[in-house]
Amino acid sequence: MSGSAVSSGRPGSGEDKANAVEGNGNGVGEAERNSAMLKEKRPGLPKTLSAATLKDRLTKLAGAPLGVSNSVAKLQASVDFVPAQIPRRRRLQTISVATWSTMIIITTFTWFFLCSFPPLWPFLLLYYVWARWIDNSPNQGGRRTRWVMNLSFFKYFSEYYPVQLLKEADLPPDRPYLFGYHPHGIIGTGAFVTFATQASGFAEAYPGINPRLLTLTTNFQMPFYRDILLALGICSVSKESCSNILKSGPGAAITIVVGGAAESLAAHPGTADLTLRKRLGFIKVAIQHGADLVPVFSFGENDIYQQMPNEKGTTVYALQRKFQSMFGFTLPLFHGRGLLNYNIGLMPYRRRIVVVIGRPIHVTKMEKPSLEEVYKYQRLYIDELTRIWDTYKDQFAKTRLRELNIVE
Repeated sequence: MSGSAVSSGRPGSGEDKANAVEGNGNGVGEAERNSAMLKEKRPGLPKTLSAATLKDRLTKLAGAPLGVSNSVAKLQASVDFVPAQIPRRRRLQTISVATWSTMIIITTFTWFFLCSFPPLWPFLLLYYVWARWIDNSPNQGGRRTRWVMNLSFFKYFSEYYPVQLLKEADLPPDRPYLFGYHPHGIIGTGAFVTFATQASGFAEAYPGINPRLLTLTTNFQMPFYRDILLALGICSVSKESCSNILKSGPGAAITIVVGGAAESLAAHPGTADLTLRKRLGFIKVAIQHGADLVPVFSFGENDIYQQMPNEKGTTVYALQRKFQSMFGFTLPLFHGRGLLNYNIGLMPYRRRIVVVIGRPIHVTKMEKPSLEEVYKYQRLYIDELTRIWDTYKDQFAKTRLRELNIVE
């Protein structure tokens, strides 16, 4: 290599030092100019701060509200929290509703928790096989257990809203009955309390009548949860189940929430939109078994939750109906209150539900009823349901937004 190349490459060469001095000189000059400009923009800024001035400024800074504090304050203002002092009975009511509302989650978690212990696998496998393919109780009237239905837990559950039963006529226990429950609401709370527990006093109001609340067959495929339903006398809504119960003898009765999943999508506060005109199956079942039809209207059922707007034609409605066609049930997008607040959460609001059980419609038994016969009893059924609405709407539906509407 040449000497010039070595000289220019050494870090301590004279040329490098000269350039460095020149650069440093420029940097110092630039810093002085920036300092002068800063002083011009802030003429009142002292070069040094006294102890008193510094203390005063720190005090002002500590007192200034932060953005996070503002957000928390706004949240606290928008959320209506539960007071610290609440009567014990009222707390028990809230806890019972919160527990039942999450019962599917609780039982599912319990199942998987037990599955985490290998020694239990043989027993869990036997239980699953028995429940899934052997036990036919959902189609045979369930395993109704009186002490379970009379638990204080369900009394607290009923008092939360509260759920009240209004009887219009006696029902002789010498024949079978089919109760049609309207409206469905989000989860059919009034139907559950009235026909699956003794919290509303159904047994005292109608001695000798043994109702079975019917629900989707898929509910009996969930471990442990199915056994709770069966102990409450809740059974499958299959045709086999309906027939077996109604043929079990005088006083046998089934309760069907007629509107089903489609009606739950119309469950908005202040409304009573019923899915009924195309529902002929339950009337045909009643005729085939000679079961008297008893319309039931539940005032307040639609008021315990707020549901996201989902009118026909909206994307939300289309997606919900698509989900229903695929899985047999739907998922209303709803909200209510929380465990520790009154306006944010998934628990139902404390709003009264009055279950009015109307007058029975006597049905003549026919093995193969004609379509005309089915329509005849449907008209009588709708007339009685409308009469119940007109009789009690000014007493129990004072805040209604519109009148009873049978949509389809």
